[in-house]
Amino acid sequence: MEKKTKRVGIMGGTFDPVHIGHLLIAEQSYRQYGLDYVIFMPAGHPPHKQDQNIVSSKDRLAMLRLATEDIPYFRVSDYELEKKGLSYTFETLSDLSGKFPETQYYFIMGADSIKDMDHWRHPEIILRLAHILAAVREDTDLDALENEADKLRKKYRGKISILGAPEMDISSRELRSRIASGQSIRFMVPEKVRNYIDYYHLYRG
Repeated sequence: MEKKTKRVGIMGGTFDPVHIGHLLIAEQSYRQYGLDYVIFMPAGHPPHKQDQNIVSSKDRLAMLRLATEDIPYFRVSDYELEKKGLSYTFETLSDLSGKFPETQYYFIMGADSIKDMDHWRHPEIILRLAHILAAVREDTDLDALENEADKLRKKYRGKISILGAPEMDISSRELRSRIASGQSIRFMVPEKVRNYIDYYHLYRG
């Protein structure tokens, strides 16, 4: 069996906008699992958010690059943004694993996605190609989460770990709402991101 020589985290999402919570989860993944680096991979057309009005790919990518540019082990990829059509995780992992077979991937996701994962496209491929790291929120029911994770482990013989990330109850939806109503988001997003949002008048409704 081929030995994996790199350990790479992949953090997907719309990042609309990226916030401190995203960065803390990526940092914890990097530290806790000895990753070589973490790739932030914004989704182009997430199949579960077709009815949501998302800011442009250009803006989301620019904010991510501003948020991560000073962290040497954080990287940003436009892989899914460049794809045509919907973005599916199994396709991304299959493509990356085919191009870089020496890499062990860690797919970082919100714990609330665990309960839906059985309904994703080809969860058996995802769990074969990546070790899932599930980041909890303050309101997460840990017993229920562990139960759901255990079902997936047994069904697909995959690796799922609960990420011991710092509790940071911030959501992109909350940030968009705060901006639209004129409230401050200082310290909830990196300052460069806040300045970008202000300069381009994003999320003003």
